[in-house]
Amino acid sequence: MKSKSTAKSTHIPEKKKKEVSTLSNLLKEKKTILIASIKNIPGSQFQEISKKLRGKAIVKVPKKNLIFRAIDSSKNEEINKIKEKLGDSYALLFSDRDCFELAIDLIKNKSPSKAKAGQIAQEDIEIPAGPTELVPGPAISELGSLGIQIQIENGKITIKAPRVVAEKGKKIKQEAADMMSKLGIKPFSIGFVPLAAFDNELKIFYPEMNVNPEKTLEDLRGAYGKALPFSVQIGYATPETITFLLGKAGAHEKALEKLEKTENQTPEVNSEENK
Repeated sequence: MKSKSTAKSTHIPEKKKKEVSTLSNLLKEKKTILIASIKNIPGSQFQEISKKLRGKAIVKVPKKNLIFRAIDSSKNEEINKIKEKLGDSYALLFSDRDCFELAIDLIKNKSPSKAKAGQIAQEDIEIPAGPTELVPGPAISELGSLGIQIQIENGKITIKAPRVVAEKGKKIKQEAADMMSKLGIKPFSIGFVPLAAFDNELKIFYPEMNVNPEKTLEDLRGAYGKALPFSVQIGYATPETITFLLGKAGAHEKALEKLEKTENQTPEVNSEENK
């Protein structure tokens, strides 16, 4: 007979069983399972982002032991790779949308965030020139300590020239963070960061989700710019190239007609020379 202590140690609460069952069903039924980092996201912003994703994805933040049980129950080797990407602060998103479309949604739903002392600047952070709502007082010396030139206009401080207060790759100083906060400058963004995803339909695991919509669009434009003249050169007909191909054919036709006329012209023969 098993002891009471052993029975207690192996007992799984009904609530956890239901959660594992829910996760197992989501793993089986949803097209996309996306892992996102939620590190350093305040609770209020987490709730706000989750609301924006309603109808697009189901957001879950399960304990690792529960999601591991659900993954094991699926008996799917590819899904099992999800375990490797579950860090300390993560969320699982279950959706019927394409994983890359969902990742782009996450990037778009990021919200601006204030700079904090000690944070690493991702780019040069500049305080722009122009009028401010700051009144003369302590702010004058605070701006001066950052090397910012000012003047007083209509009882308020105006910044005369833009000034970089945090260089890319360096820590942000307390003085710079305080001044950016006073000026309403929010150089960072907070949101879910796509890490990896599994496509249930294609049975493909994507270990990296480096999605950059702007760069992708720029690359597509560049590729289109190269593909169009190449397609015209090889005579590949498409709705985009047909106008150019017809123009090219017309130019060739005129050149051939001119060449044919030149070849058909009979040179004049001097009658005196033939006598």
